[in-house]
Amino acid sequence: MVTIKKVEGKKDLARFIDFPHELYKDDPNYVPELFIAQRDMLDVTKKKNLHPFHLHSKLDLFLAENDGKIVGRIAAIRNNNHIAYTGLNEGFFGFFDVENNYEVAKKLFDTVVEWQKKEKLTGVSGPVNFSTNETCGLLIEGFDSPPVVMMTYNRKYYADFLDKYGFKKKMDMFAYLLDVKTPAPELMRMQKLLSRRLESKGITIRTANMKKFGEETERLKGIYNSAWEKNWGFVPMTDDEFRYMAKDLKMIVDPDFCLLAEHNGKTVGFALVLPDINVILRTIKKGRLLPTGIFKLLFQKKKIKLGRIITLGVIDGYRKMGIDAVFYSMIWETAARKNYDYGEASWILESNEMMNRAMINAGGRVYKKYRIYDYKF
Repeated sequence: MVTIKKVEGKKDLARFIDFPHELYKDDPNYVPELFIAQRDMLDVTKKKNLHPFHLHSKLDLFLAENDGKIVGRIAAIRNNNHIAYTGLNEGFFGFFDVENNYEVAKKLFDTVVEWQKKEKLTGVSGPVNFSTNETCGLLIEGFDSPPVVMMTYNRKYYADFLDKYGFKKKMDMFAYLLDVKTPAPELMRMQKLLSRRLESKGITIRTANMKKFGEETERLKGIYNSAWEKNWGFVPMTDDEFRYMAKDLKMIVDPDFCLLAEHNGKTVGFALVLPDINVILRTIKKGRLLPTGIFKLLFQKKKIKLGRIITLGVIDGYRKMGIDAVFYSMIWETAARKNYDYGEASWILESNEMMNRAMINAGGRVYKKYRIYDYKF
């Protein structure tokens, strides 16, 4: 008999985090999440370094068990900042994984819906792991290759379960694959011309200074919230959330792939490409860095041949000046110099015509699709 159990205590939390390892053990494309990162994100009992989400919002984690064996998991999430910013009286479900059994999935969804109703919310969207600033979206196309850094992965049947329960499509998001070996000639031809034009207006582009990481983080924080404020689903990050994310990424950031556009000393845009460390994480058993995983993460970076363009934005007043095009061309040149084979630009909203057109013009092709679903009570 399947029962739903609320996660309580560190033992339950460890079982919640570890469940996907068993579920995907025979899937060559599965990439385990780092245990320590997941624990730090989900542990609401920490007295130090509590994830900033828990300072303003709440969640509960649930396990589905069948005779003591875990057969599914889900999180019920209330993000108060999302509600306040968007005006949508909705919660999220996230961290969803389940065996190929619809009845188990239904019990998990029922649990989340009842939880959200008790919170006096009128709908639930997902999968979203806190907000769109973290991992989100259900993979619906592109199961033939592993996910890249900070992108989701799931079984194909998840979409069927969501459809059967009554979830509806809310938004699709695309991941574009770009071949570094075949750069878009028009983009590369325009780089020098655009760079000279920007310089004549006092706009320069530089790489990040990791020796002044704290200062760089503060510069980028305001840009991030300003550049994406009008995007669908966006919720501004609090200062603590942005610093937390930056600290998490510091170990994997390559400063050559972190570009800042400045106008007379004022930061007006930035772009960030993350090396695809999933190539290494796939080899770290159950996401444990100790005793040997940390060495793989530190010393196997030469295996990485793909970078993910995770963020590229310019603040209002500086758009359509060519800054984004120079960002792209500089990223492309750096990737070629580092012997990368591919780049992934993700995720890009299906409704973002300008970005989709730019990706197609750059020679990119959609090779993965993700979906966020909606369910109204």
